[in-house]
Amino acid sequence: MNRCYQISLLTAALSAALPLYANGLDDDARRSSTTELAAVRVQAKQAGATDTQANSFGPGDWKDTPASIALLDRTLLDSRHVRTLSELVRNDASLGDSYAPEGYYQNIAIRGFALDTATGYRFNGLSIAGEQRLALENVQQVEILKGEAGLAAGVMAPGGIINYVGKRPAEVRNVTLATSSEGTRYAAVDVGHWLTPRIGVRFNAAWDDSASYIDHADGRRNFYSLATDWLIGERGKLEVDANYQTSAQRSASGYQLLGATALPRNVDRKKMLGYQAWQQPVGIDSTNITALHTYDFSPTWQSRVSGSYSRTVIDDNVAFAYGCYYAAECADGSVPGNYFAPNGDYDIYDYRSPDDTRRNQQLRAELRGSFNTGTVGHQLTMGADYFERAVDKRRNVNEYVGTANIHDAHVPQFQPSPLMPGASVRRLDSRQKALFVMDRMQLADNWQWLAGGRFVRLDERARDKRNNPERTSRLSRFLPQTALMWNATEQVNVYASYAQGISLGQEAPFWTSNDGAYLTPVRSRQLEVGAKYSASDALVLSAAVFRTTQPFQYAKPDASDAGYTFVEEGKQTHTGLELSARGRVTDNLQLTASATVLQARARDTGTPAYEGHPLVNVPTTRVSLHADYQLPFAPGLGVTGGWRYASSNVATVDGRVRAPRYNVADAGVRFKHQLRDHAVSWNLSVDNVFNRFYWRDTGSSSGDYYLFPGAPRQARLSVTVAL
Repeated sequence: MNRCYQISLLTAALSAALPLYANGLDDDARRSSTTELAAVRVQAKQAGATDTQANSFGPGDWKDTPASIALLDRTLLDSRHVRTLSELVRNDASLGDSYAPEGYYQNIAIRGFALDTATGYRFNGLSIAGEQRLALENVQQVEILKGEAGLAAGVMAPGGIINYVGKRPAEVRNVTLATSSEGTRYAAVDVGHWLTPRIGVRFNAAWDDSASYIDHADGRRNFYSLATDWLIGERGKLEVDANYQTSAQRSASGYQLLGATALPRNVDRKKMLGYQAWQQPVGIDSTNITALHTYDFSPTWQSRVSGSYSRTVIDDNVAFAYGCYYAAECADGSVPGNYFAPNGDYDIYDYRSPDDTRRNQQLRAELRGSFNTGTVGHQLTMGADYFERAVDKRRNVNEYVGTANIHDAHVPQFQPSPLMPGASVRRLDSRQKALFVMDRMQLADNWQWLAGGRFVRLDERARDKRNNPERTSRLSRFLPQTALMWNATEQVNVYASYAQGISLGQEAPFWTSNDGAYLTPVRSRQLEVGAKYSASDALVLSAAVFRTTQPFQYAKPDASDAGYTFVEEGKQTHTGLELSARGRVTDNLQLTASATVLQARARDTGTPAYEGHPLVNVPTTRVSLHADYQLPFAPGLGVTGGWRYASSNVATVDGRVRAPRYNVADAGVRFKHQLRDHAVSWNLSVDNVFNRFYWRDTGSSSGDYYLFPGAPRQARLSVTVAL
């Protein structure tokens, strides 16, 4: 069912925020002075801020955090027309796509580790379900925490966290209209106002009829959000954010290797593989609510109580291109059935999974304060955290309907399966309870030692669609984290950190002998050394060297009837160097640049062919560069340019097939002027200026590997008017 234009859930999503200004205020609050109003405005989040929320060492300035963090502000997001996760990836070299189809929810990898969609995505530091098309219209800043963060998130993948920081109330009234070379129609509003000196609101909405570069993949999206701030007395503050989004778009299948040994050639990236006229759009509805109450007991002690609710419902419909089990060239078993045939034949499946529901709920209580013991100063953070995750799914339809070829001028049309999905059942019920503490100790004028940890208890029950015995996971772990910082100068900080984390074991793919089995959770460890340099108030430079290890889980070739068994054997090690420069180089030039060199290897796996080469979908080198130059002879007129590079990308576990390296250039023009006392901003961007073909993603899903080509040349134009 397409619910793109239904807004009944919006009322429920926003109702949590309405009481903040529906209740009457006392007379003293109504008579608050203008001095109090000014204080409210100072607390609002500003573009380009360097404070961070979602890191393992507590909130603080970017330079004083002993971890590698990238901050992408609102100005950059607007200038590059960033509206999807895959577009966000282009702005930092440590990020990469990890099964990110057009028209579906997307996932990314940090430092070569795919994020856990259950815990890897945050809004205002609190967990949200990652299986949604994460909107950016209500976001002021995106924080990318790179590396192990067990203290911050508990059970999670070791790559890191993406945290979206919401816009806070401010006096703003903006309208944005946009289009693209394909014919997209986009409109957005951003309205904020302080209703009283103590109560402020911020409303964002967007309506998007997107025209895709892939045939038959046009989509639409409606988004609404409301943020409210309420200053309660002289010491308390309540911040509530609520948003609702509905979208509908056909999902485009990825390519697969031909005969498991060769990349597809002469690919038309505008063609939708497996397209069938009866294929319905994928509908995704999502609701996210977060709330934070802070209370200042004194100038040095503060309590923080926060909670979140996130729910996404996916109506999954796709004519899915997968494998060649029914193709003539694969009939004799000489070609693995979970790849395309050597001649480009592929099977088409009618896949339907309606009402796929994911729900995250989190509650956190913290106490933060500072005190001294002798000559040692302490900044203490301690608290408790409760996280609940539930997944409800129907027994899906996944039936073969016909075979086509990647070079077909028109995809043959077949009849859909007459089967219907089954009843909805609880597939996952997961609960995490945790206690955490972190102490930042000022040992001397120039030295700080940070030490702490998180004790987490996980209780999880999972049932697969094949009615196998229910899997139960119960574990208790202490995850330590520590760091040493040296303030070498007022501009330079150097740090070394160590952290441990834990992530759930992976599920065995259907083509292995232990199909559907879950492996045991794995513990990861990370060591990182880095330096941060504030060249000026507007320019920051950083460098980090890291090493992350965890047990290796993979499909091992063996003598079983299936030919493979999913096992845990050996160790997976990611060793890398990250460099970044962000800020204003001169009065006219602003730069966002990063580079990553990453060696991801598996050792002692028991399968020699799988060792000694990069892991799948982890290029050795990535570079991302974006520059914005204000023309000195033309006030308000600026030019932008970008460059993206990735070295060759391994596409098979034995390393024999690699997607070639690529270079992609981007360009743009922006112009600001006044029109009848209204500020007007025009922004034209052209991605992939030279229309290069490249494979942007060789990621995996459910144990199978897919190839997604990068988008062709695309031009996008937007205009924003301040009313």
